[in-house]
This record gives sequence, C-alpha cells and structure tokens, in this order.
Amino acid sequence: MQTLRKSDERDRPPAGSTGGDGPPPLRERVASVTRYDLPASLVVFLVALPLSIGIAIASGAPVMAGLIAAVVGGIVAGAVGGSPLQVTGPAAGLTVVVAELVDKFGWQATCAITVAAGVLQIVFGLSGIARAALAIAPVVVHAMLAGIGVTIALQQIHVLLGGSSHSTVVQNLTELPGQLFSPQWDSAAIGILVVVIMVGWKRLPDRMRMVPGPLVAVVVATIVSLLVPMDVPRIQLDGSLFDAIALPSLPDGPWLAVATGVLTVALIASVESLLSAVAVDKMHDGPRTEFSRELVGQGTANVISGAVGGLPVTGVIVRSSTNVAVGARTRASAILHGIWILVFAVLLTGLVQQVPMAALAGLLVVIGLQLVKLADITKARRTGDAWIYGVTIAGVVFLNLLEGVLIGLALAVILLLWRVIRPSIAVERGAGENTWTVTVEGPCSFLSLPKLTSLLSRIPERADVTIELAVDFLDHAAWDAIDQWATHHRRGGGRVTIETTGPVAVDEVGSAPPTRRSALAPLPGFVPWRHWQSKSAAEPPKSPALRPVRDGVAEYHRRGAPRLRTHLDGLRDGQRPDTLFLTCADSRVVPNVITSSGPGDLFTIRNVGNLVPSGAADDSVEAALEFAVGELGVSSVVVCGHSGCGAMTALLSDESPGTPAAIDRWLTHADASVRAFRSGHPAARAAAELGLGAVDQLGVTNVAVQVQTLMRHPLVGEAFADGRLRVAGLFFDIASAEVLEVTPTGVARPHAPAFAT
Repeated sequence: MQTLRKSDERDRPPAGSTGGDGPPPLRERVASVTRYDLPASLVVFLVALPLSIGIAIASGAPVMAGLIAAVVGGIVAGAVGGSPLQVTGPAAGLTVVVAELVDKFGWQATCAITVAAGVLQIVFGLSGIARAALAIAPVVVHAMLAGIGVTIALQQIHVLLGGSSHSTVVQNLTELPGQLFSPQWDSAAIGILVVVIMVGWKRLPDRMRMVPGPLVAVVVATIVSLLVPMDVPRIQLDGSLFDAIALPSLPDGPWLAVATGVLTVALIASVESLLSAVAVDKMHDGPRTEFSRELVGQGTANVISGAVGGLPVTGVIVRSSTNVAVGARTRASAILHGIWILVFAVLLTGLVQQVPMAALAGLLVVIGLQLVKLADITKARRTGDAWIYGVTIAGVVFLNLLEGVLIGLALAVILLLWRVIRPSIAVERGAGENTWTVTVEGPCSFLSLPKLTSLLSRIPERADVTIELAVDFLDHAAWDAIDQWATHHRRGGGRVTIETTGPVAVDEVGSAPPTRRSALAPLPGFVPWRHWQSKSAAEPPKSPALRPVRDGVAEYHRRGAPRLRTHLDGLRDGQRPDTLFLTCADSRVVPNVITSSGPGDLFTIRNVGNLVPSGAADDSVEAALEFAVGELGVSSVVVCGHSGCGAMTALLSDESPGTPAAIDRWLTHADASVRAFRSGHPAARAAAELGLGAVDQLGVTNVAVQVQTLMRHPLVGEAFADGRLRVAGLFFDIASAEVLEVTPTGVARPHAPAFAT
C-alpha cells in the first residue's frame, strides 16, 4: 500500500543537521556554529554572569565559586551531557541547600560534598535509572522551587534594604518589620531600581529585550551608584579566579548529616536537570535528550566543579530557554558561553568589585519570586493538588529542603492512593415508581464498605433496584457485602438486578486472589447480553422473551445513544455508505464490530452461507446490489464468511435428514463452492496450511468463489473494470476473533486488508 505524505517538509532534517547518514562536513559545521551558536553563546553569557555571582553570594560561598561553576558547567556538561541545547551552571534551586552546608561544614567541606554528589549522579546515569527521577510528582517539584524562591526572597530583602540576612526563615520573618521601618536608603534605592528594571523589562519592545534584563539592571544600578555619591556595600573579591581555586577537604562532622547532604544535592541537581531537559526538548525540533548521558554529564561537571572550588551545578531552565530562543543549534553554544565567562573572570574581575551588593540582592529577590509561578498554583488548584503544593512549600521554607520535599512526596503518594482505591458510588432514584439505581465505578474493596453500606441502607424496602458494577477491581469482602444486601432486600419483597458493565466477572470473585483488570468497560454492542444482564433466578422477568431486548435498549439509551447522537445527526437526511458488506446470517458475526465501523458505513446483506446466487437467481440479493452499487455508489463490496458455519457443515454432510426444504433449495447456490473445494481450490489449500479444518476450508473457498461470482455480475463487474469499485473477501475466525483476508488464490492474516482483487 502506498504511503501518502502531506508534504515533503516533515522529512527535512532538523536544524543543525544535514539529513544524511553521517555528520555534516567540517566546513558546514563551522559555518553553522559561527552563524547560530556563537551569537547565542554571547547572549547566554550575559544572562549567566550576574546570576552566577548573585547565587554564589546568596549561598554564602566565595563570589568566584559562582563563576567557576558557570565555567565548568558550561564547558564540561555542555560537552559531555546528553541534552545538546541545555545550559548548565549554578542554580537558584540549590541556594538554600548550599547555604546550609556551608554554615554547617564550611566551604571546602561543601566542595567535597559537591564532588561526592557528582559521583552519585554518575552512578545514577550509568545505572540507567535517570528516567526514574521523573517519577517525582511535578507539583512537588514546582512547590520545591517555589519554596526555594520564597526563602531566597526573604533572605535577600534584608540585603536589599541595607541589612544582612539571617540563618533561618523564622528570623528573617521576625526581623523583617524592623528592617522595613529602618532601611539603609542608599542600598534600598539601588535594590528597588534593579527590581523596577527587571519587572519592567518584559514590557519593552522585542528589539530592546534582545539585551538580557538582568545584565541591564545590574549595569544601570552600578553606574548610578558610581555617578551619585552613595555609601553602599560592594562585592569583595579575595584575589583572582586562580586564587579562588581550592582543593576540597573532608567534612568534620556527623557522617549521617554528610551523607544526607550528598544525597540531597545529588537528587535535587538530578531532578532539576532532567526536568529542565524535558522542558528544553519541548522548545525545539532538534535531537532529543539522552537522559542517562545527561546525568553522567551533570555528575562529571559537579565532580570537577567541587574539586576546583566551585558551586554545585544543574541544568538551568532560564539560561537554557534563552539559548533556544536566540537560535542555538548545537552544544557549541553552551560550551562557548562557559569560555566567555572564563575570559571575563580572568581579565575583568575589577568590574565585578564595582557592583553594589544591593543590586544583586534586588536581582535575587526578583528571581526568587519568579520561582513562585501563578500558573503552577492555578494548575495545582485545578487538579486538586493545592494541599500538596502548600504543604511542600511550608516544609521547604520552615524546615529544610529535603524534609519539605519528602513530606510533599508522602502527601502526594497518600492522595494518589486515596484517589486510586476510592470508587465512585452513587444512589439515584429512577424514573419509575420506587425504582433505584446504584452505580459503582472504579476499584471496589473492603475500604469502600463504609460508604457503600451507608448508601445502600438509604434504599427503601420493596424497591426495584438495579446495581451497576462498572468496576476494574472487586475483592471478596465488597462483593460479599453487595450479595448479602441483595439477598436481604429480596427477602423483604424488593427486586434486585445486578449488572456488570466493567471488566470484572462477579462469578469469579472469591475463586482466586483479586486482581485489577486493565480492560475498559465494553460499549453496548460488543458484549453478549448474558455477560452483563441479570441472570438471577430469584425473580423471573415478567416477559422472558422480550426482557433481554428491553434491557438492551435501556442500556443503549443510557450509554450508547448519548455517544451516537453527534454522529447520527449528520445522517438524518440520508445514507452514504462506503461498503456493501455481504455476510452470513449467523448471530456470532457482527459486521460493525469486526470492521470498527459505525452507522452509515456499511450497507449490509445477510443470508445463510453468505451466498451470491448467479444468474440473478435471488431478487433480494440483486435488489441490494443494484441499490448499493447503482444508486448509493459504494466504493467496495466485501464478502465475509466465518468459522464453524452451519451452511458449510450441511454442504459437507452426505446426508442431512430433517433439513428444511427451503434451506436445501437455498444451499444449491453453493454447489460451485463445493466443487471448487473438492477439486483442490488454492484458497482451500492455503486454509489447510493455516491449520483450518475441512468445514472452514470450505468456508474460505466459498468466500473466494462468491467474490468471483460478483466479478462476473454485470453491474459489479462493469464498476470494477471502470475502477469505481473494489471487491474483497474476508473470513472471521470466531475462536480467535481474528479476521483473515481471502483472495482468489489464498488466505492471509493481515492487520489491514488491502481491499483489491
């Protein structure tokens, strides 16, 4: 079958590739880097520079530690990692953790913890569990980042006002009113200026916003502080970048606390990097992230960063999104941005010492508050996860990051279990007098008994009750409670009908350990009546002959009609079927089910043995053919036989005593099929090779012969010759529910028959 394409555009190679089997030539790669990655790296460098310095100060680390981390993250993670366009560096998400580690163990010991965390990340990557980190509920990650943002903002607001931050959130909160009423006005003015520029920068025209807002804010604030005489604290550097390089030392403290710190840094850095990589993948059409390789790259960068006196690093969404937005094509952009920071840190450190501390504080206040995203809060409320979000933030802010995340994860798991194991149970009064319907959907277990029995107790005596079990899990305790209540209600003069519309069969409950069934509740028309209609003998129906039909119609009105109305509305003025479907009258063959078709798709003819009498011998078949082909203009005619056909069985029997005369006369139209079968028709041989028995071999042969008869039909043959009609044969194997394709010379098992003969 020919594959049709909407256009060739979807097959073009992504940006930065040539579409061939091998890498592009060196000349093309250099040209691409020069055109796209070099300009992008300069923009990312300008964004990363003030952020790296500010994060180092907020973490209680040496200022140069932020620049070292930015250099190592950009070059090492950019070269080794598995996300080509992700940019790595010191992140605000680790600020609180690093500050706690520095306060508890000292800076050089914190560097050792960073090295150990990097080794652990490499182990994560090599073990192939990188994707497992994505199993953490996104609401917990969003709340974790929001909690970090609140903590940073509460710390840095004191610095912005000319004071100093405190070690705990409680102290920062209690001291904040006094700081607000007695600020150091010079520092406050510089900090507020940075905040105003940062907030207003997004509202400027796109051309102006090509220059990074954080850089503009810090530069403007620094120039103002130099032009206007101000007494403000400024960044102090202890030597050059090379002077800041220091070997880590082993922590001198409780090893459990050290291990906790290593695990905390490794987990947060890994999760933040992977989530950032997922977000970056959604922003471009180039190569996707290799998650295991990305963790190895992040771990390698942390090992090197910690070993030379740098902060821990992660993939950072702010820098990464900027990298994509300004047109980066390859990992060269991230690597180059690290090189630019290295050049700046070596040659231009004097400029850094002119920056007021309040300017970076204002920058960090804005960044911290930006981590609290209104969209995340709105989504948490909409999805019912507001409690998880709030509790996680509170834990991160008032306890510590690890404990807050663990509490949030625990609450998320508890809420998930509650939602998964809790069924939907409803009791409603029916349209009739004293009729009630009880609907149970989802998993039903002993945990559901309090609510279930409470609702059942509200149903009055002698009521006509229908219990609909649309459950995917049902344990013995829940079924026993339902069955006992039904028995008690019947003894009191009421009527109870139990219908199972879900995948669980109540007859099997108690015979084996309960398991959750993954099958969806079947729609009306897919499952025989006996599988879902009541089989209770305690109360015989008033009209046994019509009760299944009436119950089926009621079920159709309840579940089928609402779904069909939209489709039937377009068919109210007439039919436009695509296919004439001629099949056997056998009740086990349901054309719409085995062809996944709906109303208006098939114009169906049914007769015993799916026969096409030659020579226009049957007016019923002739009328249907003329109307479908001549008037409706169907594009296909399909003949469908089936296994275990009674007509084929009768044709193979030498003697068929008691067969009605009408059936005998009708089956004479299949004499040609019998002769073809006994003479070794190719379709019969192919059916035998598939393991089909003699009756089914004849059934397959009969389909092939009826197709040939149709081809000789004047109307059908002419339409086929003109290319207006296709003719095909199918065979439905009832035992396996498989549909086979029958051709004049064979039979096959296609998943999508190519209707052509």
